[in-house]
Amino acid sequence: MVLSPEERQRLKALVKDTIEGVLFGKETTPVEVTGPLKEKCGAFVTIRNCGSLRGCIGYVRGYLPLYETVKEMAIQAAFNDPRFEPVTSDEWKDIDFEISVLTPMRKIDDVNEIEVGVHGLYIEKGVHSGLLLPQVATEQKWDRTEFLEYTCYKAGLPKDAWKSKDTDIFIFSADVF
Repeated sequence: MVLSPEERQRLKALVKDTIEGVLFGKETTPVEVTGPLKEKCGAFVTIRNCGSLRGCIGYVRGYLPLYETVKEMAIQAAFNDPRFEPVTSDEWKDIDFEISVLTPMRKIDDVNEIEVGVHGLYIEKGVHSGLLLPQVATEQKWDRTEFLEYTCYKAGLPKDAWKSKDTDIFIFSADVF
């Protein structure tokens, strides 16, 4: 899904307004919901403080309309990512956020289909699963093999689990802003 600059701006305002509502007890401003913002779509919200990861949570698949997903994930990333303490009002001035709107996932049989910097990865094996967004591999300067290994690691699997025939590998793209 490709969003217009206005739709992107509405979602960014929604994230900011939602987090500020929790932090400062402010009433949130209703967002104008049109076209693509009403479509069910997977999305992640990433929170950073002075460039350091502070939270990142999302839905891989479209369970809710995009605007509801983004609003819910903003709260989850800022206050409920188990890897971090909740964002505080004192640090708010240093917080930046990024929204990643995901395309539907596609299962692949050949890892050569993976384009680093274009595709994100979702790996499943048994009860284990892990996901890394497309921009992570680029930010970390990983090649395809490293990207696969780190996604396995995130899933709690051995780094070479991606080579196993009973491991499912999915790719997706993201509109990141």
